Amino acid sequence: MTRVHLLTTGLFAVALMATVSLRSGHADAVFAQAPAAQSGGRAERTTWFFYKVKWGHQEEFVDLFQKNHYPVLKEEIKAGRMTSVRTFVPTYHGDGRADWTFAVAITFKDTAAMMGPSGEEEIVRRLYPNHAQFLKEEQRRFEILDAHWDVPLNEVDIDTRRPAGQ
Repeated sequence: MTRVHLLTTGLFAVALMATVSLRSGHADAVFAQAPAAQSGGRAERTTWFFYKVKWGHQEEFVDLFQKNHYPVLKEEIKAGRMTSVRTFVPTYHGDGRADWTFAVAITFKDTAAMMGPSGEEEIVRRLYPNHAQFLKEEQRRFEILDAHWDVPLNEVDIDTRRPAGQ
């Protein structure tokens, strides 16, 4: 199984766990499941960022991401806020859920780093002296999207997890 298949399968599993559909005797109801608590064994926090690029613009989007956003993320790794940035595309058109065409997995050093200020504005000023060009290209990167969403993950250590009610 490829890494992309694993990512897609993991995303599908997370989506299934995130929503529980229950039938009551009185009416049908859908309840959001309470989020899982972060495992205590690891401080790092991972968020998946998903993008669905408009048909025919995939390469342009990846080029703009690589040129303008990826260097900012690499600077945040150097600064210690993040520990890794990985990017993914589906293997095939229509692979898995097929509602995304580009994904970024960012691992932050801890919850405070994930939730706190990024320092991105200072990094952008330093890396891109032609700020007007940078803003124009970033605007274009988002114009060619159909959708974008973020999925902060809570890792569940199945080896040490106690079943509910125990």
